[in-house]
Amino acid sequence: MRLEFAPAQRGFGLVAALFLILVVAGVVAAMARLAATQHSTSSLALQQARAHQAARAGLEWGISQFVNQKTCAMSLELFALDAFEVTVQFIPRPPEAGVVLCMVRATADYSTPGSPDHVHRKLEAVLEEDAP
Repeated sequence: MRLEFAPAQRGFGLVAALFLILVVAGVVAAMARLAATQHSTSSLALQQARAHQAARAGLEWGISQFVNQKTCAMSLELFALDAFEVTVQFIPRPPEAGVVLCMVRATADYSTPGSPDHVHRKLEAVLEEDAP
């Protein structure tokens, strides 16, 4: 007695192996893209923290200028701090109830607007001094 089997399917292992290779390649490509995105995101977050500190330094400098000079003339001061361009503006406000008000605005910029690594931070403070 002889048993007859259906003819064996050939080539299924090759198709399965190719499918598995494509899936693994897709996963590797996705992981590489995520790693690159994570690196650029963490680098930009670090630059944002530095820009905040540069703007804060400019704001503190502006406050010390106001405290030492006791005046708030409309002016614009520019200086470089590391790779950041820091701008400090003094903006006088109308006096209220015998108090001189001065707004100090400090901005810190890194790179040019529109570039992928551009960072901009702005801090403001309103200072008051008794009118003479």
